[in-house]
Amino acid sequence: MSETKVYGHRGSMATFPENTLLGFHEAVKQGVDGVELDVQMTKDGEIVVIHDETLDRTTNGTGYIKDCTLAEIKKYSAGIKYSNFQLFDEKSWISEQVPTLQEVLELLIPYDIELNIELKKNMFHYEGMEEKLLSLVEQYGNGRKVIYSSFHLPSILRIKELDQNAGIAWLLDHHISLPEDYIRTLHLEALHVSKDVLLTNSYPWRDMYSSIRVWTANDRDQIKQLLDLKVNAIITDFPEKALFFRSERKAFV
Repeated sequence: MSETKVYGHRGSMATFPENTLLGFHEAVKQGVDGVELDVQMTKDGEIVVIHDETLDRTTNGTGYIKDCTLAEIKKYSAGIKYSNFQLFDEKSWISEQVPTLQEVLELLIPYDIELNIELKKNMFHYEGMEEKLLSLVEQYGNGRKVIYSSFHLPSILRIKELDQNAGIAWLLDHHISLPEDYIRTLHLEALHVSKDVLLTNSYPWRDMYSSIRVWTANDRDQIKQLLDLKVNAIITDFPEKALFFRSERKAFV
């Protein structure tokens, strides 16, 4: 069985601005096997990489993404809110903008890493988002492995209808009965399970760890437990820490 992979959650969000080119580049430098990001859609139909439905928490702008054009969103800083971070660099961080998915895909072209795109469709229905995502990945994905995930099951099933070869994963923050049946029936590539759900009762998942990616494990003991269970991947805010613990284990094998 292959070793557990490490995915940078929104890049390297414990130490760099989340969902920014700066953060993704840092995760790549650290040696991640993959990065996870979130997508929303603008008023003029552009796919942008940001977790929230609004600009308010992560930028110095305000308002819903769906009500702003890309040009309007690009006026704001996606780094200025992180001035409390130890590595904050005023000149480079303040100039960071909310990236488009195309910009992230182009950044990743030289690197052989996986990409997890989470569709944020819990609050709003972004018409045509799935088609746009598949088109962008086809044009700029450089053939890399891409996993489309969402809490909103219809969205990833729509991805699968549009492209039967697409890898889809259902995000879960609760237990489900007979999880393997969901994977078979819905043709899921994996389940993306909350660390709290998995670690409070790992028994129901015991035969399918190779099909489970776990979010968001940041604590040392949690990361080490998941490495012991040999889950498919750990999605973490501290990719450098998880990579160190994984290499530490290999050194003592």
